[in-house]
Amino acid sequence: MRKVITYGTFDLLHRGHINLLRRAKECGDYLVVAISTDQFNAIKNKKAYYNFESRKLILEAIRYVDEVIAEETWDQKIQDVQNNDIDVFVMGDDWKGEFDFLKEHCEVIYLPRTTGISTSKIKKELYMNDSS
Repeated sequence: MRKVITYGTFDLLHRGHINLLRRAKECGDYLVVAISTDQFNAIKNKKAYYNFESRKLILEAIRYVDEVIAEETWDQKIQDVQNNDIDVFVMGDDWKGEFDFLKEHCEVIYLPRTTGISTSKIKKELYMNDSS
């Protein structure tokens, strides 16, 4: 079995997230998704609308996702790859080159992002529409 892992906050789920999860799953047989905990998001100065447990519940309901684990630090990726017998690490291409250090542990693939959609864009548009 070929196991794949990807990482993210996965807040305000949108078609870009679904495209990433679908394409990540196509890289193997079993998809592990590591989602940032609320504490880790605070360290990154990132605010999610949904808390960790809600985001985990949502992701577990998506047919492409086989398992959801917590991302608590930037440095856990090598350990996650080893502990979960990961064959392929997948991220959006906005991270291109950032995780090449994992190539000695697994295949690393950077997938193109879905054009025209992002959580940041959604939040910005909601804020703009709300303050009108």
